[in-house]
Amino acid sequence: MATLIPRPTAAAPAPTLHPCTPAASLDAHRAAFASRRFLAMPLAGTLAWVVVGIGGATLSTYWASMLLYAATGGIAYLGIALSHVTGERFLDKTRPANPFDRLFFAGVGQAVLVYAVAIPFALKEPTALPLGVGVLAGLMWLPFSWIVQHWIGAAHAIGRTLLLVAGHYAFPDHRFVVIPALVVLCYAFTIPVLERRWRRLQQPIG
Repeated sequence: MATLIPRPTAAAPAPTLHPCTPAASLDAHRAAFASRRFLAMPLAGTLAWVVVGIGGATLSTYWASMLLYAATGGIAYLGIALSHVTGERFLDKTRPANPFDRLFFAGVGQAVLVYAVAIPFALKEPTALPLGVGVLAGLMWLPFSWIVQHWIGAAHAIGRTLLLVAGHYAFPDHRFVVIPALVVLCYAFTIPVLERRWRRLQQPIG
């Protein structure tokens, strides 16, 4: 009796991976993350620092400081709310998980933790609080620039730092007004660049 040899079967085709599935490459995750609009958080930062500047012009140093803590500490929450308006929807559970989301929000958390440096600094010199929070909170723009591979994040972080230090020493009696105004100025430059970048990404190739 002849021995039956099983015929080899063709290998099943590899499943097509969504760019944000866990098995997708980091490059695919990065590209998916970089394709987003990035408008909600800068808008939230702008609004928060406008409020700080108004408070700095009308309140005592103590209450202006309290307002600064509250307004800047709430930027992440305001950004989450605005993301429903801008279409980014940070908390959308139907969107595939992306490790760069966690990295981005780790940067946001880092910006909150820097208050541990800013607060003791401000206790020695209360009018230095806007400089401390303004510079330290802006550092998250550097890793953001690397993730999305665009110069605007680095330009924002470096330009913001230089402007705030200059404003701190040039206007020692008006720091709670000048420093917030300079931060808003940085956002006024950054937001249009981010928006133009995003609109270019939406245009069909070819």
